[in-house]
Amino acid sequence: MRRTGDTHSEPTPPTNTGTKLIQKLLRNIFGSTPPVPPPPPAVPEPFAGFGLIPDLLKAVRAMGFSTPTPIQERSLPPALKGQDVLGSAMTGSGKTAAFVLPLLQRLFQERAATGKGAAPRRPCVRALVLVPTRELAAQVESAVRDLARNTPARCVLVIGGASFHEQEQALRRGADIVVATPGRLLDHCSRRTLALDGVRVAVLDEADRMLDMGFMPDVRRIMASLPRDRQTLMFSATIPPDVERAVREFMRDPVRICVDPPATPASGIVQMLYPVMADQKFELLVTILTKTKITSVVVFTRTRSRADQVARFLENRGMPVALLHSNRSQDQRDKAMAGFRGRTRQILVATDIAARGLDVRHISHVVNFDVPLHPEDYVHRIGRTGRVFAVGDAITLMSLEEERFVNAIERLIGTSIPRCVFPEFPYRVPPHLTPYKPPTSHHFRIRRRIARSSSHRFRR
Repeated sequence: MRRTGDTHSEPTPPTNTGTKLIQKLLRNIFGSTPPVPPPPPAVPEPFAGFGLIPDLLKAVRAMGFSTPTPIQERSLPPALKGQDVLGSAMTGSGKTAAFVLPLLQRLFQERAATGKGAAPRRPCVRALVLVPTRELAAQVESAVRDLARNTPARCVLVIGGASFHEQEQALRRGADIVVATPGRLLDHCSRRTLALDGVRVAVLDEADRMLDMGFMPDVRRIMASLPRDRQTLMFSATIPPDVERAVREFMRDPVRICVDPPATPASGIVQMLYPVMADQKFELLVTILTKTKITSVVVFTRTRSRADQVARFLENRGMPVALLHSNRSQDQRDKAMAGFRGRTRQILVATDIAARGLDVRHISHVVNFDVPLHPEDYVHRIGRTGRVFAVGDAITLMSLEEERFVNAIERLIGTSIPRCVFPEFPYRVPPHLTPYKPPTSHHFRIRRRIARSSSHRFRR
């Protein structure tokens, strides 16, 4: 603080001669001021080329989708134009986003055209997604909610085993999208708790599995109650004859998209086959699980009782196991999946109910404790690992009685599965590492027996 009467002034700060010299040189070179560097070029968004609305693009970025998968790249353009689409691709290839994005885009466009900013208050849905199992329905509903997080669209899950009253209340509050299994959806329709006359987009996900499980009469009743001018999207890993009949019945000149050969396992899956006696399967399973570096594993069995046996055997060996099959209550199934997804349970023992649509990214191994009876189920089982072009191991335990099923699988996938021996396992019978081939003899000849009269023995 300067006192009154002081005549000397405050000292001036020293000037930086180096800075002034640099500024003078820059003015001499560039003129008055140095040029501003141009901004870096904008990085193009792969999904922006499809014409998606900004809210969907923001959700796609939030979910970490960098580039569209082949099935998405080929099915999104016709689906966004309103055409019917029949898509076939290997499991784990991103089929869910391939139909959820066009569905949300169309609902937004129709809502903008009619000027409705809020969801309808009456129980009338505008988009319907039919799936074969409860677990797949919950997974699709979660994907819809993630992609619709920035939109006012409302989604309701309608599945068996859950509270009918809570589903009814959710539908009465208003729903744009319903993800359902056929049986419970028909229950709501029969009680008039929702209407299907306003559906604009219908989706059949995992159509081949839905028809295999005997849902064709229910699906036919549901599709008959929908408007005729709807858009229908059908996605499946395989296109058997039953699906072809459904296509002719439910769709109008669909755009057919097949990005992979039929029944093709994912490229990142390493397949192995362990021949073993049937009574040693349990011990070999424990040896594989304890001696192999496993992050998470799904053990598939053929029947529900077999799944219970395997789960009890592993629990008695001190291994945390989650059990999933159709005889379990919905609460038990939800707890099993929550424990497996949360990695508190490293092993999931399941029947083929988990072979479709189970999307858990950290599954490193799949073990076929029983060889599936149908070759297509093998492709779906091992597709639980190697999701979205990742890598994984698929191990199959084969007894002598199951070798004929393995031969059918190898004919379907077009390649032989390598036979292996686990080095630290005490086999009682040495396993055969070559495929069984029935013996053929070129000297064998069928001889015709000609009936003769009894008098031929007296001829000389």
